[in-house]
Amino acid sequence: MKAKHNDTSTNPSVDHELFSEACYKMIGALQGQNGIGTLREKTVHSVLKYYYAPDPIYHEIKIGQYVADICIDGEIFEVQTRNFNTMRSKLNYFLQEHDVTIIYPVAHTKWLSWMDMETGELSPKRKSPKTGTFYQIIPELYRIKMFIHHPNLHFIIALVDIEETRYLNGWSHNKKRGSSRMDGIPVNLYDEIRIDTMSDYGKFLPENLVETFTSKDLAKTAKISQQAAGTLLNVLLETKIIERIGKTGNSYLYKRTEL
Repeated sequence: MKAKHNDTSTNPSVDHELFSEACYKMIGALQGQNGIGTLREKTVHSVLKYYYAPDPIYHEIKIGQYVADICIDGEIFEVQTRNFNTMRSKLNYFLQEHDVTIIYPVAHTKWLSWMDMETGELSPKRKSPKTGTFYQIIPELYRIKMFIHHPNLHFIIALVDIEETRYLNGWSHNKKRGSSRMDGIPVNLYDEIRIDTMSDYGKFLPENLVETFTSKDLAKTAKISQQAAGTLLNVLLETKIIERIGKTGNSYLYKRTEL
């Protein structure tokens, strides 16, 4: 089993024991099927599916012409690692009669190892200086913003700690830039952020954000790029938790609304 890590969530809804069990069962099963080194995106998907629905009787349920990752008492859960735009037709169908929760994994902390393509030698694990945040869902929300206002649509942003192995096959002198990933093995669920109601989208607005703000203000306070801040504001306008109230210079001004 993978090494234990000390970064644990203070969120009481996170069941670390159950997540460890999910990792142990699903990673072992996938390696048995495919061989070590061929897990890729399927690993995180399978672990999260088991974590949120440990009983496989609820997995891969056919609903109309589509198959839901999880369906429990009519409530659907879809684990989607990227490209929310590919879900549009499925969402359009599911949301007519079902509550749908999209589970979106974000690599929170990574421990990286590198595989030498010539010798097969694997480097010791080192912690990546980058930390993933729940803001990484922003471009995906934009891709399905036509559904954002729907009361049956919910999100779980799962911040997952991962041990990742990459091939030394990139284009830079050390072969790391542009390299391809071999495995991404989940080892811990650090935290989860749930978006259940329109007011929950307010979690994307930092508490110390000024009362009236521009995209530049939001970018600086949330520590995201200005492009990401602009996309986020576009999404939040759909939720009506913010409104555009004018301009300052060439920038639009926004403020929170009372829902």
